[in-house]
Amino acid sequence: MRARAQVVIRDTKLALARDALAELAASVPGLPTRARLARRVEWLGERVQDLMRELLRLQWLPAPTLQADVREKAVLYVGSYLEQNAGQQAAGANVAQQAIEQAGGRFLHHAGGDDGADDVAALEAGLVAADLVICQTGCVSHDAYWRVHDHCKRTGKRCVLVDQPQAMHFVRKEALLT
Repeated sequence: MRARAQVVIRDTKLALARDALAELAASVPGLPTRARLARRVEWLGERVQDLMRELLRLQWLPAPTLQADVREKAVLYVGSYLEQNAGQQAAGANVAQQAIEQAGGRFLHHAGGDDGADDVAALEAGLVAADLVICQTGCVSHDAYWRVHDHCKRTGKRCVLVDQPQAMHFVRKEALLT
């Protein structure tokens, strides 16, 4: 009889605690959603930290130099080229054009801006015609960057991403001498 009384008391306390918890949850609207979002924010914070560590690790690795013989090949340069842009950017494109043409390659250019459907079609045509793509990442639209990146990845075409216009070390020295 005592054991049965203890079970009834325990079950009653448990039922009262569940009722109190349900009242508390009802008094705070959206509590389950908030808790789920808090867990998601914590996970995203950890993910950002992991990505930042990976970025830092990659920045400390020596940059690979891509050697490409551009003799009789079409090279598409995507980025600023016109003299009205910052002098350093235009100089980088001019250096690229001179190096490619001296090596016997054919220089193609696309500004990499957002000028509408004609611009997208011209970029796609240039990507198809090119044997090598040079993309000056800081001077193109996001759309142009992702189109170049996606096309090169899909087709296996060589793509050189440069963030500084003067970083045009992709042509073999032997090719320049011919």
